[in-house]
Amino acid sequence: MTPDRDAPEAVAAPGLRERKKERTRQALSDAAVALFLERGFDAVSVAEVAAAAEVSKPTLFRYFPAKEDLVLHRFADHEDEAARVVAAGRRAGTAPLDALYAHLLDGLARRDPVTGLCDHPEVLAYLRLLYGTPALVGRLHAYRVRSEAALADALAAEGTGGVDGLAARLAAGQIVTVLRVLAEENAARIADGETADAVEADAVEAAGLAFRALREGLAI
Repeated sequence: MTPDRDAPEAVAAPGLRERKKERTRQALSDAAVALFLERGFDAVSVAEVAAAAEVSKPTLFRYFPAKEDLVLHRFADHEDEAARVVAAGRRAGTAPLDALYAHLLDGLARRDPVTGLCDHPEVLAYLRLLYGTPALVGRLHAYRVRSEAALADALAAEGTGGVDGLAARLAAGQIVTVLRVLAEENAARIADGETADAVEADAVEAAGLAFRALREGLAI
């Protein structure tokens, strides 16, 4: 599960050293995920991953502090994605919810795995590994906490019409939860045998409903 990172803003190209480090990091993650898919996360040791990638354990730990990070690396590009979308939207004069909604619809159309609307066999196998391993689910929660904090910072950014700290944290919590629930609904239907094409219309409708609720407040 390595979706393309369609950054909503221009960034400087990384240098040669950074590119080499990222290639090494990706190779380590790929080797680990292949072993975990074959034998199960708990049945594979860090030493075996290092051997498969032809590096030492100390080298592996320099790139990935924990075994779980070898799997969650595939989410790394998305950790601050919502925050980046909000920041880029503000620069373009777009309100945060409008920018996030448009980004979600684009992700659904591209079958971005992070939206749950992807039926590629490799993605489905990865998601089964992720959600079927308690240690990985726990690590994923930490990723979501960081994603929420980054979004709250973007919503509260001074000089951009941001809201105060508490309001930003409340809004970020709701937005991140909405995106998670939408993705999980799509992924669950596909895991039950439906195709992404069959689910798409309902996924788009659910996204519209969810963002209307965010804009108007919950009617409960």
